[in-house]
Amino acid sequence: QVHLVESGGGLVQAGGSLRLSCILSGRDANTYAVGWFRQSPGKEREFVALRSGKSEDTYYETFARGRFTVSRDNAKNAVYLQMNSLKTDDTGVYSCAATKLWTVYAKDYDYWGQGTQVTVSS
Repeated sequence: QVHLVESGGGLVQAGGSLRLSCILSGRDANTYAVGWFRQSPGKEREFVALRSGKSEDTYYETFARGRFTVSRDNAKNAVYLQMNSLKTDDTGVYSCAATKLWTVYAKDYDYWGQGTQVTVSS
């Protein structure tokens, strides 16, 4: 089993930055790919970014490319999402999730964190 806990959310002005952290626990946690998703009221959960387990493969949704960076520190069982040039549309609850697959589909993720709120003001 894999447990994930997010932190780092908060209130930031448009154009600012935040770094979210996802701490994983479990024997084989580092073998799982970790994806970041977000959801705001009235919208479906959407994919943000993906980082592989042992390799350094990454993938970003279009809105995140050039602004967001996902990184991983396996020694600390941590995955980070650095978000720069934030826009009001980035507001939402951000969650990290773990899967054995290389996938952008939420339904394919087996374990989820509790989520952390990101609010971007104009």
